[in-house]
Amino acid sequence: MWIGACTSSIGTWMQKLAQSWLVLEISGSPFLLGLDAFLGEIPIFLFSLVGGVVADRMDRRKLLIASQVIQMSCAFTLTVLFATHVVHVWHILTLSFIVGFAQAFGGPAYQALIPTLVEGEDLPNAIALNSIQFNLARIIGPVLGGLALTKLGATWCFGLNGASFIAVIISLVSIRIHFIPQPTRESMAQSMKQGISFIRRKAAMVSLIVLAFSMTVLAVPMIVFLPVFAKDVFHGGPDTYTMLLSVSGVGSVFGALIVAGMGRRPHQGRDALLMLIGLGVLLLAFALSRTPWLSYVLLFLAGAALVSVFSLVSSLVQLITTDDMRGRVMSVYNVAFRGGMPIGNLVTGSLVPLFSAPSVLAVNGLLLAILSLYFLLIHRRIASL
Repeated sequence: MWIGACTSSIGTWMQKLAQSWLVLEISGSPFLLGLDAFLGEIPIFLFSLVGGVVADRMDRRKLLIASQVIQMSCAFTLTVLFATHVVHVWHILTLSFIVGFAQAFGGPAYQALIPTLVEGEDLPNAIALNSIQFNLARIIGPVLGGLALTKLGATWCFGLNGASFIAVIISLVSIRIHFIPQPTRESMAQSMKQGISFIRRKAAMVSLIVLAFSMTVLAVPMIVFLPVFAKDVFHGGPDTYTMLLSVSGVGSVFGALIVAGMGRRPHQGRDALLMLIGLGVLLLAFALSRTPWLSYVLLFLAGAALVSVFSLVSSLVQLITTDDMRGRVMSVYNVAFRGGMPIGNLVTGSLVPLFSAPSVLAVNGLLLAILSLYFLLIHRRIASL
């Protein structure tokens, strides 16, 4: 599963690099860059709750395969559009929305499936290893994507991404599933209410979900708007953007390795909040930096902190959740974690033309540090985990 997901993620990051650069190049608009990211994430905000209910009612593997096939079809559609030179920005925006819709159903199924492949005591390590594959792909994918974009053209980035989905489909067919949800006669609304009631009964769960939403709103635009920093702050091209994205990816792998090495230990909630304070400070410093080498160092450390926090928070949510509720709980978490991204990207994309990308991200970093201090010192439900 790890190998299949890593291969697919490499293809996805190849496409993301090419797509982000081309949207900015075709339109010349940071707002449309943010809108593309918004349309890719907003279906997760809108449909993840339904996806979570479905993931608790059917074989999660079959649901994941269907999601992968839809995403593969979108990648090949973009390949044809670019190969025939008929692509427009609205084509890219529409396909981003369709991919997001598929991920709204695939995301809860994937997150619910992974814990059933390992024992409970190995769960934090498994989640951290999953972060490693994703972030290894963030390093390898942009490098390969940058080479393909500059040497071969965008068509190859999209075509190779489409082919990469074959690997994850093969892995899904090959693995053994130890838990398959049982059919139920409950209505969709009743199943959703059960999931929400489960979350409300767990004292720290609501706080974890609020924290996940807030940190994606404030921190993820740092990655999405790297093309703006590459072009407007450092006056570079695709190579500069590739370097920034790769440095962030290397830092993310480093952060995930730290969490994987830690395993399950006490005070994970407190550790997550301390790392989140550090992330806010690093984001502020990166936004203010105008020296490339210093920016690379800060971006490396910010990437490490970002993935460390995400891994720790995800582990805490999964450890609190039971197998039969996992799809629904993870769908609510997905709404917060992934749903915060389009809101943050759209707001940031709207503010960047008015105040500049460095100014907006500097404020984001400051707000993130203040929020973390609040959860650490005042609202201590997460800190006590």
